[in-house]
Amino acid sequence: MAAKCTRKLTVEICNAKNLMPKDGQGTASAYVIVDFDGQRRRTNTIFRDLNPQWDEKLEFLVHDIDAMAAETLELNVYNDKKTGKRSTFLGKVRISGSTFVKSGDDVPLVYYPLEKRSVFSQIKGEISLKVSYVDDEPPPPPAPEKSDATPAAPTEEKPMEEEKKEDKKEDKPAKEEKKEEEKKGSSEEEKPAEKNAEVASAAKPPTPPPSSTEVDPPPIAQQKLVQEKSVSADHSKSMEIESKLFRKISSVSSERRIAFDLVDPMPFLYIRVVKAKISNPDVDSSFCAKLVIGTHSVKTKSVSANTEWDQVFAFDKEGLNSTSVEVSIRAEKKVAEKDTTEETSAGTVCFDLQEVPKRVPPDSPLAPQWYSLEGECSQGNDIMLSVWVGTQADEAFQEAWQSDSGGLIHETRASVYLSPKLWYLRLTVIQTQDLQLGSGTPDPEPKVRSPELYVKAQLGAQLFKTSRTTIGSINPTWNEDLVFVAAEPFEPFLILTVEDVTNGQSIGHAKVQVATMDKRTDDKSEPRSRWFNLIADEANKAYTGRIHVRVCLEGGYHVLDEAAHVTSDVRATASHLAKPPIGLLEVGIRGATNLLPVKTKDGTRGTADAYVVAKYGPKWVRTRTILDRFNPRWNEQYTWDVYDPCTVLTIGVFDNARYKHDEADAKKDVRLGKLRVRLSTLDTNRLYVGTYSLMVLLPTGAKKMGEIEIAMRFSCSSWISLIQAYANPMLPRMHYVKPLGSAQQDILRHCAMRIVTARLARSEPALGQEVVQFMLDTDMHMWSMRRSKANWFRVVGCLSRAAAIARWIDGIQTWTHPPTTVLVHILLVAVALCPHLILPTICMYAFLIISLRFRYRQRPSFAMDPRLSYLDVVGPDELDEEFDGFPSARSVEQVRVRYDRLRAVAGRAQTLLGDIGAQGERLEALFNWRDPRATGIFVVVCLLASLMFYAVPFKAFMLAFGLYYLRHPRFRHDMPSLPINFFRRLPPQSDRIL
Repeated sequence: MAAKCTRKLTVEICNAKNLMPKDGQGTASAYVIVDFDGQRRRTNTIFRDLNPQWDEKLEFLVHDIDAMAAETLELNVYNDKKTGKRSTFLGKVRISGSTFVKSGDDVPLVYYPLEKRSVFSQIKGEISLKVSYVDDEPPPPPAPEKSDATPAAPTEEKPMEEEKKEDKKEDKPAKEEKKEEEKKGSSEEEKPAEKNAEVASAAKPPTPPPSSTEVDPPPIAQQKLVQEKSVSADHSKSMEIESKLFRKISSVSSERRIAFDLVDPMPFLYIRVVKAKISNPDVDSSFCAKLVIGTHSVKTKSVSANTEWDQVFAFDKEGLNSTSVEVSIRAEKKVAEKDTTEETSAGTVCFDLQEVPKRVPPDSPLAPQWYSLEGECSQGNDIMLSVWVGTQADEAFQEAWQSDSGGLIHETRASVYLSPKLWYLRLTVIQTQDLQLGSGTPDPEPKVRSPELYVKAQLGAQLFKTSRTTIGSINPTWNEDLVFVAAEPFEPFLILTVEDVTNGQSIGHAKVQVATMDKRTDDKSEPRSRWFNLIADEANKAYTGRIHVRVCLEGGYHVLDEAAHVTSDVRATASHLAKPPIGLLEVGIRGATNLLPVKTKDGTRGTADAYVVAKYGPKWVRTRTILDRFNPRWNEQYTWDVYDPCTVLTIGVFDNARYKHDEADAKKDVRLGKLRVRLSTLDTNRLYVGTYSLMVLLPTGAKKMGEIEIAMRFSCSSWISLIQAYANPMLPRMHYVKPLGSAQQDILRHCAMRIVTARLARSEPALGQEVVQFMLDTDMHMWSMRRSKANWFRVVGCLSRAAAIARWIDGIQTWTHPPTTVLVHILLVAVALCPHLILPTICMYAFLIISLRFRYRQRPSFAMDPRLSYLDVVGPDELDEEFDGFPSARSVEQVRVRYDRLRAVAGRAQTLLGDIGAQGERLEALFNWRDPRATGIFVVVCLLASLMFYAVPFKAFMLAFGLYYLRHPRFRHDMPSLPINFFRRLPPQSDRIL
């Protein structure tokens, strides 16, 4: 009979992170029990470590290969108490057999979040695993005397014998090590080489805890054999642990988290060229260093002899096509007769890339050294430089010439921006006195003239006016507030002007220095009022009156510079009013895939030069621009302090169109899409890694521009502060004690947006206006038929829940499902007899239902939803209308069609609003005796009802009313009920509208 192949499942347990402390001392001693197909394996215990590192391989025999996909691999993590007590549960992971991959070089390292065993379990953290299987081919036909043996027996006999010998050899050293520990302490500190070997091979510690022998001996022996065979393989594959599905940077020590742990390490070859020493320099020549790596070639700046360059060059190591780097000194001399530059070599030095040292921060920078140059005319010429291999976490990376960014430092480098600090400037115009109304030309009829005055105030580009006042004297009074948005550094002056509407002339103006204004943070202190003299103009400083105002800078408000529903910061302007942060937001911008070309290069092929902008609070970050790649990899990590969990992070992707253009000829960067992350939807201390679609709305319709991969983690430093934040008001106190009107708030928001856009556009490198406007959604107030339909369907979706409840009640009333109706009758009797159980029953029902729905909650999605945005059924004409500006640039006929369509939609909305208003007017007419007979009937019914309620107990009334309402359809009428008929006959006010 032919032998069948056997299948073995290998589970490599690498490490775990952020486990829940369960030993009462802030740590945990974790071990893992794995169950599969009736077999159980157990790892060693890592004592007192919330980030344990096992690196152990466990093997299982698959009894039925065909049924492996239906099996489930279950891992349970426990805390070893070491006292014989029951171990504490730390979490579990269940993996379906259909996800197992075949063993090979590309077995992915996957991080699984630990799941709870019950609703009340306190679990957090994640565990990294490699799960694969291998099929062992049957051996050659055995001899007749060994035909009844299993195929695996010959291969296991020798390891079992070797293991027995090794166990005997280990008994004596174990006893000796135990004695040494009693005298000197731990032997692991005296033998670091042995400790590293144990960590690399995941071998069994010399003094295992008593609980580590719970698993049967044969699986442990088999496990030890696999571990011993995998020592060399683990060393050769140590770099592969970093990334496959959820790629992470593995830390050297499990006790500390290294920087850039949300992104992949990108190896870069760094070359720092400091200076050169030329023996016999030509006075008329300038010198530069030229670096050549395969097809990559770059030069330093040209300087005179023996002058420092001190430039750093970073080459993406994955893009290099050579195994050596050549650094040469080039002498450049201008030839006046030919108007050209002549280059000669002053020597060359070569480095083998295989011998370049590696540097990982926080190691100190590599010191540059002198190297002798070789070649003709290089006698006595030396160059000082340093060469090393590092990652994007290197301190020199930010200011280095970067090969994947084209080496254009200012236009393509990564930058961090800060929005200007914004204040509300409140101007209270009280009155004016001694106005010289006839200072310009004499008024022939002063008694007939009645001047109409107003005050105009201007701060930068912001201009607001008071209301007009018609006066009979020269001392008008307003007492009106004008609010501006002021940004630090402030504009020098606030200009006040008093103008006369009747003749269109200015009576006079005054300047108020913004730097001298009072600052207040609450409503208790009133700013001082001040008088300012009005002058005609700067040339003619003639006195034309004076104005009485009260002006101050409001620090108790938060100046909104983005849409209210996507705000990322709610702190007051005054720094001393801000509370300490409650957490930390870490975002790793990993890369993008499948980007579409948005421009052409060399006029032949499409290309994309993508970069990412992220905004949270006043801090903006911009990644470096990766040139000419449709699958760029940034791998940049940024952090923000979190002051409120109910805020939003905005991430946008753009194509750089400015890096090779002057400011006068600069093009606008092309938007590729954005996504928003609401922090309240993230679990604390949990890592989110995912790929999200980039959608952009064009005049031709919605278009998918690619995908972006990001990693996020919201770490909470204080659970009490986090929970308390949900009880605090969204905005600072001044927004409620002295609120601003909704229309005024909207105007000030757009003023703040314009200020932030203008300030960031003047940064270096500039953050374009189109980028800031796209991130802040400055066009949200614009009319859009598509957005109006989307908001309407959002309202309908919310009302559909209430409609579903109404249909359920109607089904009970009409006896659609008799058993349900009978149960409701029983519930009604119970409530009527025991009314004190109503609220406890409702609260308990809500608790149970909402708690059970936690298991079925949806994973938070951060990408834009095309269906929710109503993009699937939008027409081309509606999109063209949305992208049309003010004033419209379309033809008169097209504008007329859109106007008629808008009138039709507004007509339906008008009818709906009228119906809603009519219901309220009917109720009001019932109490105002507008229909005397209807109100008289209502008064008599109220009198009879009061007598009935006095005589009949309330419980009996509720029971009778409930039974009447739920009566069988056989006892019902087809016509509406009496109260509905009575209410519909009440008179509304709609008959009095023209």
